[in-house]
Amino acid sequence: MRELVGVRPKSMSSSGKIMMVDDDLKLGQAYKRNLRRVGLDVQTFDSAQKALSSLTRDWPGIVVSDIMMPGMDGLTLMKKVKSFDQDLPVVLVTGRGNIRMAVDAIRDGAYDFLEKPVELELFQKVMEHALEKRRFVLELRKLRAQIARYDQNSLTLLGSSPVMEQLRKIIENVSGSQSDVLVYGETGTGKDLVARCLHDQSERRDHPFVAINCGAIPESIFESELFGHEAGAFTGASQKRIGKFEHANRGTVFLDEIESMPLNMQVKLLRVLQERVVERMGSNKLVPIDIRVIAATKVDLKKACKQNQFRLDLFYRLNVIQICLPPLRTRKEDIPLLFQHFVQQGCENHKKQVPEISRDYYKKLYNRTWEGNVRELKNEAGKYVLGMADDLMIAPEMDSDLASAMEVEGSTLHERVFEFEKKLIENELIRNKGNIKKTLSTLKIPRQTLRDKMRKFELHRKAFI
Repeated sequence: MRELVGVRPKSMSSSGKIMMVDDDLKLGQAYKRNLRRVGLDVQTFDSAQKALSSLTRDWPGIVVSDIMMPGMDGLTLMKKVKSFDQDLPVVLVTGRGNIRMAVDAIRDGAYDFLEKPVELELFQKVMEHALEKRRFVLELRKLRAQIARYDQNSLTLLGSSPVMEQLRKIIENVSGSQSDVLVYGETGTGKDLVARCLHDQSERRDHPFVAINCGAIPESIFESELFGHEAGAFTGASQKRIGKFEHANRGTVFLDEIESMPLNMQVKLLRVLQERVVERMGSNKLVPIDIRVIAATKVDLKKACKQNQFRLDLFYRLNVIQICLPPLRTRKEDIPLLFQHFVQQGCENHKKQVPEISRDYYKKLYNRTWEGNVRELKNEAGKYVLGMADDLMIAPEMDSDLASAMEVEGSTLHERVFEFEKKLIENELIRNKGNIKKTLSTLKIPRQTLRDKMRKFELHRKAFI
């Protein structure tokens, strides 16, 4: 009986399930004993049919199968596995393989191709990488399922971190109140989205939501924009105009960047908030309004009051209910969910297929400071989508140096497959001058697979530019 070639097993940081398929029961048990030593849960099956009946689409592990088996062979098993879960890694093992079989198997979707007897150290390394890929795929599916479960209101406040759960509860509790709200948050934290959620979840949802950016309105027309004017109120006022406050009657007014409002306008706003009436420019008539005001700021308004940049009485009038939004750096566990959501949005807008996002890319996102918060993350997702254009290209024919890589004398089947794959990817990187998008299209493999292979073969994009 051939067993895994005896080397002392290393401790494996990864844990997971392996479905071992081999008609040789004694060999299957040998695999099981050796892999248990490194913390893996191994299930053995003596036929492909039995293994298939135990598989599910979200099965948390990988499949390792012998090729030469009675009934359904390993290659057929792999094709059936791929038909219901394209992302489930399948490792093929054989004692009677050849290089052409290995190349065809990998092109058909095999994660790796190993030759018996398999050294435990190599076997363990392949298992670890395959399981890591499987876990990452399942994590992505979980993220996508989370996004799909959010309703339209909470979709603007994605995140499963404790601070976001608390924020959603606050909004739910506050939305039914008629009190004015002051929202604090750094640039890009979603102050406008919180205001919209408060409106949409309130009894005012069927009436106007009027957003006003106080920093974007010239001071000369501020009063007219907010409160309206009568015909002839000033030069150029040829007809009556309803202001934004009056237009928002029975609804919500959102005053973004409230700290930018001129001091003289702050006095008039204070009167509106206290009396709930507006007076159009050029008119002596008071127009009653029923509005709720949500103001937002990125600065410390109390500090601004001390510096005479904001009225203290207005601050206390607005600060009935205060909501503070967390910056992205304090809830980094939400980055994968947010980024995946924004990528999906971008792909829908550009009519593109949603790309696979690598674990390394997520790590890079996690390590950034995100001074622009969620807005900056959304911009990054937009750039990611635009960099994923699919170029239709034909896979190259095998050239002479690829053929020679397959025929290295004195090497094992695994070593020859290793050299072949490395040379194939290296050739395409050279041909495409390090362009990853074109290399992906030519090889017709997922981005994550190419990243894994380049890391495995120690190929660096910069070397081919």
